Amino acid sequence: MHEGSWGISHTRVPTESRPGHVALIAGFYEDVSAVAKGWKENPVEFDSLLNESKYTWGWGSPDILSMFAKDVSGDHVFIHTYDADDEDFGAHDVTKLDTWVFDNVKEFFRAARNNQSLFSKLNEEKIVFFLHLLGIDTNGHAHRPSSREYKDNIKIVDAGIKEIVSMFKHFYGNDGKTAFVFTADHGMTDWGVHGAGHPSETLTPFVTWGAGIKYPQNVSTQQFEDAFLKEWKLENWKRQDINQGILPLDYLNNTDLFKAESIFTNAIQILEQFKVKMTQKKEVTLSFLFTPFKLLSESKQHNILRKARSYIKQRKYDEAISLCKELIHLALKGLSYYHTYDRFFLGITVVLGFVGWTSYASLLILKFHSNLPRGGSKEVKKPSRLLQYSFVAIGVLVAFFLLIQAYPWTYYIYCLLPVPIWYAVLREFQVIQDLVASLLSCPPSHFVGYLLVSTLGIEVLVLSFFYRYMLTAGLIAFAGWPFITQLWTRAKRTSLNWIFFSLLLAVFPLMPVVGRKPDISLVMTAGLLVLLLSLFVVASLTKRKDSFVNEELPLHLLQMLSMVLSMYVVYSTDNSLLKKQGLPLINQIISWIILASSFVLPLLSPPILFERLFSILLSLMSTYILLSRGYEALFPLVLSCLMFAWIHMEQETLQQSGVSCKQKVNSIQFIYNTDLTQLRQLCLDDIRRAFFLVFFLVTAFFGTGNIASVNSFDVTSVYCFLTVFSPFIMGALMMWKILIPFVLVMCAFEAVQLTTQLSSKGLFLMVLVISDIMALHFFFLVRDYGSWLDIGTRSFQKLFRGLDFCTTKSFYPNPRKS
Repeated sequence: MHEGSWGISHTRVPTESRPGHVALIAGFYEDVSAVAKGWKENPVEFDSLLNESKYTWGWGSPDILSMFAKDVSGDHVFIHTYDADDEDFGAHDVTKLDTWVFDNVKEFFRAARNNQSLFSKLNEEKIVFFLHLLGIDTNGHAHRPSSREYKDNIKIVDAGIKEIVSMFKHFYGNDGKTAFVFTADHGMTDWGVHGAGHPSETLTPFVTWGAGIKYPQNVSTQQFEDAFLKEWKLENWKRQDINQGILPLDYLNNTDLFKAESIFTNAIQILEQFKVKMTQKKEVTLSFLFTPFKLLSESKQHNILRKARSYIKQRKYDEAISLCKELIHLALKGLSYYHTYDRFFLGITVVLGFVGWTSYASLLILKFHSNLPRGGSKEVKKPSRLLQYSFVAIGVLVAFFLLIQAYPWTYYIYCLLPVPIWYAVLREFQVIQDLVASLLSCPPSHFVGYLLVSTLGIEVLVLSFFYRYMLTAGLIAFAGWPFITQLWTRAKRTSLNWIFFSLLLAVFPLMPVVGRKPDISLVMTAGLLVLLLSLFVVASLTKRKDSFVNEELPLHLLQMLSMVLSMYVVYSTDNSLLKKQGLPLINQIISWIILASSFVLPLLSPPILFERLFSILLSLMSTYILLSRGYEALFPLVLSCLMFAWIHMEQETLQQSGVSCKQKVNSIQFIYNTDLTQLRQLCLDDIRRAFFLVFFLVTAFFGTGNIASVNSFDVTSVYCFLTVFSPFIMGALMMWKILIPFVLVMCAFEAVQLTTQLSSKGLFLMVLVISDIMALHFFFLVRDYGSWLDIGTRSFQKLFRGLDFCTTKSFYPNPRKS
């Protein structure tokens, strides 16, 4: 309001620290493959403002500063970092991450007055000071942006910036030749995470003042879609939003000639990128196949540049700036055009591969696992040599076409893979004939009905990736299954269990995404329910088995003790962190022991189906409790109860259809001893079983959140194991939390396969076909812009986090420094 310009900077996903800082300091959006190196290494080397400076001094996090100091040309970037272990989410006071920076900067300038060499460097041209302030981000993760700790941290940063600015002005004698830039690498959601594309994550503050920056501009009206101006009471102060890559002229306090020359240079820079991209594509494409970007021909480039230069000479600066902006817009569109030049070609090959593979898997099901009526001779005919030679010729032609255009090796995989797949499909011509004959003999109404039901089922699965409430709709429909199949009259108790747990599980997709509203009392409730269920099972097994007390009871008691310890660790860790006493070492040790034992204890249980499944549930729930922060702790328990009901329902269904079941569920054992004489051929009802599996897997993944969206990973869920920032360990723990419901579903499906006497290969192929159809559907929904599958309930909040403070000495030209 007094001496600077401001606006909102629009970042891109992934809204993480490393790509955000690369965009700020290097001027481009980094390749997301950097995530594979934990955002710590450079997958592609790049130049940066710090490298181009005469000298740079930086203070802050070792994760951020080190990547800009790595492989710089010359010894001119000096970084000062605290220890990585100081980035502790459970620390008593994480504002020390910011006060450390301020204290060290002040000490640095005090020392410079007594060091002539350093003093002379500080008065050179083109020098940069970079202050990375991580405290607000860490407090946001640990306590949420609405917490007192977060707001207190903001006050500390405000006070620190005031001191630093005053110190700079004093050190340089108020020469007015320092530019200050205050911004952030990304935002944060209300529930303390970032990484995806919510506005609260992609919108960041941009405030700048000092040398070369316009003074505040008073305006009467401004039009923006959001309500920030009114909330911040800045309606009368001009807001100027910026995007990465294009020079923000409205911020510059300089002559119109300088602005026109600067945007002209900016346009040439982007145009050169366009030319390079076009040349690269032209060199590897046959001349008669090459289609240039028509909106920016070579003649049009020259005309725009000639006109812009002419306008600058004639002092028509506004016209020149307008032309340069048009050229920038066209060049960026052209860059996108050449970047996606092969999209249609590759899309065709991928679709051919998917359709061919799905067709082949379907033919294998019909040939080996179904009662499809066979026509003609039953002898296996060898494929004709003509068919073999034809596909060999097609493969050679495709490879030659790719070779002469110097395509990368990945193109060979995309383009050549459909060739053997479709050869395998056409080899099964007899099966295709039998299928066509069978379909022609089927009543049209039946065929259309099956097709509609199958299409509806696939669409529900696909839509559930974008709208979680579709899972609720599906589970409610599942609850009606006993009434449709008359299982209600045959097995009322089993049907009631199925209906109850289906409807109970249907509630979870309607709940807020995990992590937004932590509630330890719900975690404790889940633990108590598991213990009560364990006591009931122990009592039941004690009555039914004489040997249970001596042989199996100790293992059950050990697993129940593990659950009690998990509850204790969660409760005491939460209390310790609330008191800012950190993670107790004993809690950390117990947590890791419980995690390790959860992989071993189920293997010690009897191989009887019910007892082994329950042992798996107990062990996995002990770990899941440690990784839970709210209602999601109840999810695996309800899911497992539904899985037990599903196993019993499937056996009842099999008996109803007339297939004899030699063993009851309680006596079936998980032993690899396949009796081929007991396996039966697939029927239409088995398609439903495969569909149920896929649906339950999707429910396991998305029932409490969205694993495909980065900001669904709540770092607080791993606090029982560690609080010091470690991306790979934290990521592995959160991934295991996601996989636990998946493991429960797969174990139940193995039980279904055993109880229904099905070939696991046949069921697997059906699941594969359903998954491939979904994958093909998703292929047409792929985008290369916007959020990473920003699915589920959207939330918009208006708190900015992670404020970085960057003071840039002589960022813009002035009479003495450039």
